[in-house]
Amino acid sequence: MNGEVDDMSEQPDPDDTASEESERDIYMRFMKCHKCYDIIPTSSKLVVFDTTLQVKKAFFALVANGVRAAPLWESKKQSFVGMLTITDFINILTRYYKSPMVQIYELEEHKIETWRELYLQETFKPLVHISPAASIFEAVFSLIKNKIHRLPVIDPVSGNALYILTHKRILKFLQLFVCEMPMPLFMTQTLEDLSVGTFTNIAFIHPDTPLITALSVFVHRRVSALPVVDRNGKVVDIYSKFDVINLAAEKTYNNLDVTVTQALRHRSQYFEGVMKCNKLETLETIVDRIVKAEVHRLVVVDEESRIVGIVSLSDILQALVLMPAGLRRKESLPSQRTALDSTDTGTGCKPGLDQDQHQEQGQHQSQDQHQEPRTETDQDQDL
Repeated sequence: MNGEVDDMSEQPDPDDTASEESERDIYMRFMKCHKCYDIIPTSSKLVVFDTTLQVKKAFFALVANGVRAAPLWESKKQSFVGMLTITDFINILTRYYKSPMVQIYELEEHKIETWRELYLQETFKPLVHISPAASIFEAVFSLIKNKIHRLPVIDPVSGNALYILTHKRILKFLQLFVCEMPMPLFMTQTLEDLSVGTFTNIAFIHPDTPLITALSVFVHRRVSALPVVDRNGKVVDIYSKFDVINLAAEKTYNNLDVTVTQALRHRSQYFEGVMKCNKLETLETIVDRIVKAEVHRLVVVDEESRIVGIVSLSDILQALVLMPAGLRRKESLPSQRTALDSTDTGTGCKPGLDQDQHQEQGQHQSQDQHQEPRTETDQDQDL
């Protein structure tokens, strides 16, 4: 009799199994129940540029207004046609920079529409945007599917741009309500168990890497941040695309031969240091840390602070919302850890150093891309 009771007690309770399945997709269901309109703040700043504006003035305007991207309005079409982002600034610098002695004419004189024509060269694609009435789940799906970091919310009736949605804003909104929801079991699992983040083919730079080389890596690797590591692989700093805007703020973009260390001395905001984690920490811990720190990524390190990988906001939203829904990005080709030698303008294999990275989004869709294994390679919709 006791044996029969023991056998029965070991069988899983169907109600418990159903409950676990229900909890697993709870964040997905939460986002399907809320609209993009719910996430738009009551007061926010949105800068819009006409495509006839000079490129130089547009970047200065981004700096002056403290924004990272702006929708582009084309008067001839009476519609939004793209986004201008820091990625565009980097693309212009890397394409036309020659030396500190030669002025970058294209940056000084070109209009946005000229740059779009030269850069896109007949590869124009429609602006990826979303309606305020669409669900936040649709926004997350669009961000990750289209491999972008910024998603304009446009009113389908008036045609007005209302807001620019980002991974950061969505995750922060979710975090406000997390305490009111049951915690899915996967939140207690580690990054390693869940395979969240990127642990191969991670681009990084050294303190003495020339700035122009770092900018070239942003373009060719389509990442939005480059960990700065010393010769032992220890993470000592990080150089992000957002840091590049300081070149416009200080009008120092005509000398890109300086080192990354020299460039980082001109950070416009207080820098608390590189936000890190290790791959044995739980997803719950990671989400809490990245939201509280208000950063776009965590650098994964080992016990000696040597770089192992990177976890991006896109990785996290993928794990919280899309994976429980059975949606995954297409697998990328197998890749290796990649280091950047400061004496070379390319990337090469550096044994013993795993690395990860993040990216932004621009409107012409030379967008940085998110891949599996997930890397910080999502990009702003450029132009």
